[in-house]
Amino acid sequence: MVTRPAPGSIPDAPGSYQFKDADGRVLYVGKAKSLRSRLQSYFAPPETLLPRTRQMVASAATVEWIEVRNEVEAFFLEYNLIKRHRPRFNIRYKDDKSYPYLAVTLDEEWPRAMVMRGQKRKDRRYFGPYAHAYAIRETLDLLLRTFPIRTCTQPKFDRHHRLGRPCLYAHIEKCAAPCVDEITKADYDALVGDLLAFLDGEHAPVLDRLEKQMHDASESLEFERAARLRDQLVSVRKAVERQQMVAPREEDLDVIGLAEDPIEASVQVFFVRRGRVVGRRGMVVDKVEDVDTGELVGKIVEQLYGDAGPDDVPREILVPAVPDDVGLYEEFLGLNRGAKVRIRAPQRGTKRDLLAMVTHNAQDAFTQHKLRRASDHNARARALTALQEALDLPEAPLRIECFDISNLQGTEIVGSMVVMEDGLPKRSDYRRFKMRHQEGQDDFASMEEVLTRRFRRYLDERDEGARAGKRFSYPPNLLLIDGGKGQLGVAVRVLEELGLEDIAIASLAKRFEEVYRPGSPDPIRIPRDSDALYLLQQVRDEAHRFAITYHRQLRGKRSIQSVLDDVPGLGPVRRNRLLKEMGSVKALRACTEDELVALAWLPDTVARAVHARLHGGSAAPGAAPGGAAATAPATMGER
Repeated sequence: MVTRPAPGSIPDAPGSYQFKDADGRVLYVGKAKSLRSRLQSYFAPPETLLPRTRQMVASAATVEWIEVRNEVEAFFLEYNLIKRHRPRFNIRYKDDKSYPYLAVTLDEEWPRAMVMRGQKRKDRRYFGPYAHAYAIRETLDLLLRTFPIRTCTQPKFDRHHRLGRPCLYAHIEKCAAPCVDEITKADYDALVGDLLAFLDGEHAPVLDRLEKQMHDASESLEFERAARLRDQLVSVRKAVERQQMVAPREEDLDVIGLAEDPIEASVQVFFVRRGRVVGRRGMVVDKVEDVDTGELVGKIVEQLYGDAGPDDVPREILVPAVPDDVGLYEEFLGLNRGAKVRIRAPQRGTKRDLLAMVTHNAQDAFTQHKLRRASDHNARARALTALQEALDLPEAPLRIECFDISNLQGTEIVGSMVVMEDGLPKRSDYRRFKMRHQEGQDDFASMEEVLTRRFRRYLDERDEGARAGKRFSYPPNLLLIDGGKGQLGVAVRVLEELGLEDIAIASLAKRFEEVYRPGSPDPIRIPRDSDALYLLQQVRDEAHRFAITYHRQLRGKRSIQSVLDDVPGLGPVRRNRLLKEMGSVKALRACTEDELVALAWLPDTVARAVHARLHGGSAAPGAAPGGAAATAPATMGER
């Protein structure tokens, strides 16, 4: 748990603070008007803290802070630190997918329109986002009849420029063909400007101009040109109709709707320009922090507009609840926009109705999200049912236990037990076994010892009756063994000796993924694409991973202990501190005797003994290195 800093060491000034774990990972980033007041609140009695805050403080090892000049700088600093470190105890936007935008590349000599995803660039204009890429392409296809700017890539543009002839888009009048100088730079830039204005919502000037040109052409008996203008007018009107009219006045605003429960929240954002919805965005937020609706709105605003350019921040944002420090958020947004921004929760009128509509969309999206999570449960249920049918089990294997043995040339033999309940890992019930009675490599004997210990413990706890702290109280619906018929025979014998023949057993052989059951010499062939086989493989692989992890831990511990064991005066506490300060045995070997003696907390005689042991000398206190013991061969752990 993090140690409380001395109150006098914390500045009474604005800034950002970071809680870090023992490895230096940032767990939480926050901002404060007064760092001293805010940080002191985290060190109140634990029972008075909210559950997630209490967990964060308990997980942290240190707290650091950065002092800034004002609250707005603290706001920007917090945003940048969260973006950089993605702390586990800050709000997480876990289902925020990459939405497509219609972008115009203003950084090129001849700007082009394109569909883009991912991070925005400041030298491009973005419109949207759209729910689907096809919606953008259909809109763009309609607009190119009126605003025929290029959509080709730069290599294609350069190729047609060298060839001296345009591509098909120029022939069907969806490109002004700047690659072959069919349009001047000034006229092309005017075309791009008209498109940007139209996408910004300025529809009336374009419609009026096209209609006037169409009538003029008709009166001048230019019927072919009038027909082309008519088609352009129809295309533009169709593009306008695709944008839903939601505000009675031509206003620029964003509307944020929320649907939430104590764990998650669904967010829907509608982008309204000139009174029409020009884009929408949805996300699901994992509410790691303990926040109310107003605080959650503030976090969402911070993430939505932290990197936004002036054109992406509207003059007004409608929200279901206003953050307590709304003035700070408005100042933050105003700096990005270059003009005043207002955040408010409408209480009546058309804007209240608009917020209700967006909130309804958020509720629908939340329902769909929960249904998808429920469908995951249904998929697991189907896999369990398929496994029950494939193995001819009396009931669905709601609890599966899988056992595996791991060793390296007969050393550090370990066993693992992993548990799946309802198709999901139950890690609190995982168990590890270090062989007590087995010497040498004998996987059958090791499996027998592991299974005997596990099920004897189950029988003991069952006979003792209900009590707290029992770890092996529940028998599995299916006992799965990693191995073939030999390992299966061992499991059958153990359960018969213990009187537990009613527990279903199966083994999964690695070579051909064959499943064996007692009483049948031939394997059960489960289809490769079966959910049942996938579930068995998942459990088996998890048992193997868990056994290997434990085996590696023991090997690492043995290699360290073998070289430092039995050094007089070097007990477990001193040994651990020595390794922690030096980093590793390798680093310890690189130290000179004087460097070890210089450690104030380590007695000189022990320091000399450690140096002698690491460099082949006698470990007896005071023994000079290079004595008779120096010629003794190293142990296995020292090599």
